Amino acid sequence: MQIVSTHKATDFDALASVIAATLVYPGAVAVLPRLVNPNVRAFLSIHKDLFPTLTPAEVNLAAVTALVVVDTNRWSRLDGLASLAQRRDIAVTLWDHHGDDGDIQAGWRRVEQTGAAITLLVDEIRRLGKDLSPIQATLFLIGLYEDTGNLSFPATTPADARAAAFLLEQKADLNILGTFLRPAYGEKQKNVLFEMLRSASRQRINGFQVSIARVKVDGHVDGLAVVVQMYREILNVDAAFGIFHTADGQRCMVIGRSQVDDLPVDGLMRSLGGGGHPRAGSAMLKGVNPKTVEKMLRDLLAGNRQTSVQVGDLMSFPVFSVTSDMSMTAVAGILRRRGCTGLPVVDDGEIQGIISRRDFRKVRKARQLKAPVKAFMNTQVITITPEQSPLQAARMMVRHDIGRLPVVDQGKLIGIVTRSDVMMYFYDLLPA
Repeated sequence: MQIVSTHKATDFDALASVIAATLVYPGAVAVLPRLVNPNVRAFLSIHKDLFPTLTPAEVNLAAVTALVVVDTNRWSRLDGLASLAQRRDIAVTLWDHHGDDGDIQAGWRRVEQTGAAITLLVDEIRRLGKDLSPIQATLFLIGLYEDTGNLSFPATTPADARAAAFLLEQKADLNILGTFLRPAYGEKQKNVLFEMLRSASRQRINGFQVSIARVKVDGHVDGLAVVVQMYREILNVDAAFGIFHTADGQRCMVIGRSQVDDLPVDGLMRSLGGGGHPRAGSAMLKGVNPKTVEKMLRDLLAGNRQTSVQVGDLMSFPVFSVTSDMSMTAVAGILRRRGCTGLPVVDDGEIQGIISRRDFRKVRKARQLKAPVKAFMNTQVITITPEQSPLQAARMMVRHDIGRLPVVDQGKLIGIVTRSDVMMYFYDLLPA
């Protein structure tokens, strides 16, 4: 089974790229994250019979043999597909237009800096000599226009313009485009913009004129990206950021817009667990104080040492590990002598599982202590890559209730990061 998927908070470029990939790879199944943008949800509610999709929960991941990823290059931005990252029997293909390398190791990839990801897939569709239906062409042009601002954003390339011309030749309907791309801007958006402007301030951070606004929002508000763009233009700053949080503090959305190449928003948002493009990006955080988010953002903009800190900087190495055939008695002795609560189980450099003190609760009889570790270890290993951020590590530990994360690079265990390592980082207890 071959599936195609894309990033959370799916926009039209991502949706278009998923559908286009099912044409490039006949028989592939389109799998969309549970969270999609409101305008995309509205489009799918009308066109779901024409563009059938599944959610990750509806897919038997054990049956997946090939994965096509579009419009993102990071496993953390996919929804419900984390288990596939650990499997070596899956052929991974990547189509992306972002500039950074990401952490998805693909057997085949096409990565080029274009205004939209759909441009790359439309080029392949043209090369294959495939014709499109008017509604397919329309969806693809919506995705292209959304990510390039109707071919007006600075990141737009000649390839984007050629793709747009081809889609118009394929009878893309500009009337439908206007319906779904019209920015949501009504009373709610005006109120949010007013609140941002009421406390607006400009600051020079690391040589750039920047403005950051924190606003409490009630319920869901569409079009916040449009509001942030308007806010930046009104203040005439190099970059503007909106921190939109709920009254209970459970959800916090950060949206950034920049007009200078030397202040790439996507890198800042990746440090907060999100992503985007050099001039536009966003991140969603949960259970984080908005004031803390603002401080983190200012630190990142200031370029202090924490902006470049990655898990690879915090991890311990080399890693002390045990083999899967070692007895439980021997492992118990090691845990006592080393004073640790758990150890990775590694055979020939490949991590097989984690054995922790809590796994000894499964031992019911004395003779079971002679059994090998593999009989009791946890094989559902949650791992992290060295380039991910301490914030991402903390989130994973909280989500899975674990105290350590093996650090894996290209399938090999290279280190381990613990809850203590992450807490020392957040409380600024690391040596300078």
